[in-house]
Amino acid sequence: MKIAVVGTGGVGGYFGGRLAASGQEVSFIARGDHLRALRKKGLQVHSGHGDLHLTPVRASDDPAQVGPVDLVMLCVKLWATDDAIAAMAPMMGPNSVAVSWQNGVMAEDKLVTAFGRERVWGGVSNIAAVIEAPGVIRHNGSMARLIPGEFDGQRTKRLDAFVRACEQAKVDVHVPPNIEVAIWEKYMNLVALSSMTALTRLPVGALREDPDTRALIIQLMDEVRAVGRAKGVPLSDDAIERVMKHLDNLPRTMIASMLGDLERGNRLELPWLAGGVVRMGEAMGVATPAARFVYAALKLYANGKPADARA
Repeated sequence: MKIAVVGTGGVGGYFGGRLAASGQEVSFIARGDHLRALRKKGLQVHSGHGDLHLTPVRASDDPAQVGPVDLVMLCVKLWATDDAIAAMAPMMGPNSVAVSWQNGVMAEDKLVTAFGRERVWGGVSNIAAVIEAPGVIRHNGSMARLIPGEFDGQRTKRLDAFVRACEQAKVDVHVPPNIEVAIWEKYMNLVALSSMTALTRLPVGALREDPDTRALIIQLMDEVRAVGRAKGVPLSDDAIERVMKHLDNLPRTMIASMLGDLERGNRLELPWLAGGVVRMGEAMGVATPAARFVYAALKLYANGKPADARA
C-alpha cells in the first residue's frame, strides 16, 4: 500500500515505521528539526517489540510532493487538525481513504466534511509513544494496537488490505463490529485518564486504587457515556465496566500524554478532551459536572505554562 503519515510523532512514527519496515511505501509528513533528522539520519524506533532504524525514509513537509496515496493516516495533535486536513488534499485521490488515529471524537466529522464519508474510516490507536529526540520515537510499555473500521461496519477490500499490511508488519490490528462505539469507548478511557493524571500529577496505579479518585474516574466515564448516548452512539450498559477493566490492566506507572505536555509546559489537548465533553454536554442538554471541574482546574494551562505559574 501507498501510505502517508501526517504527523510523525509517537503514533505516526511508531506505526508508520513498522509499516515501512515491512515493505509498505510510507511517506512521512513532518517539519522542523524532526524533518531534518528524518532526512539526515532516518527514523529510529525504540520499543520492547523490537527496535528499528529506517534509512533513508520518505519525508517531506509538502504533501503535494507525495501525491495521491491509498491511505492517509492523520496523527497530529488535536489543535493542528484543521491545518493538517487542509494540507492533506493533494494526497487524497478519488480512491484514497483517510483515517484519524488521534485522541478525541471530533476529527472524523471534520474528515467527512472535507473528503466525503465514503473516503473516511473511523480509527482508534492504543499506544504510549513519544518523540524522544528529533528522528527518534520511544515506545513505552507493550500496548500498540490499531482499530480501524468502515462506518457502515462492512469488511471492504481496502480495509482487508490494510489489515493484511498491519499483520505483515506485526502490528496488532482489530476490526470491531461498530467503529463508532470503539472510538467513544476510547474517549471514555482517555478523558478519565488524561483528566486524572494531569490533575493529580500521578500515574494511573495510585488513582485506580484510591476509592475517591477511582469514583471520580468512573464519574467522568459516565458523563462521556451519557453525552455519547445523547448523540446517538449505542454505548452499552456495561461499557464503563469494560473500559475500567482495560484501565485496571494498564501498567501502574502509566500516565496520559496530557500530563507529559503539562509537565513540559506544552499546549494541552484539554479543550478537546474534558473541554469537549463540556461543550457537547451543553449542546445536548447533558450535565457534565466532573468534566467541567477538570476543564476549569486545568484551562489556564491549555495553551502552555502560564506566565503566572510558579516555577
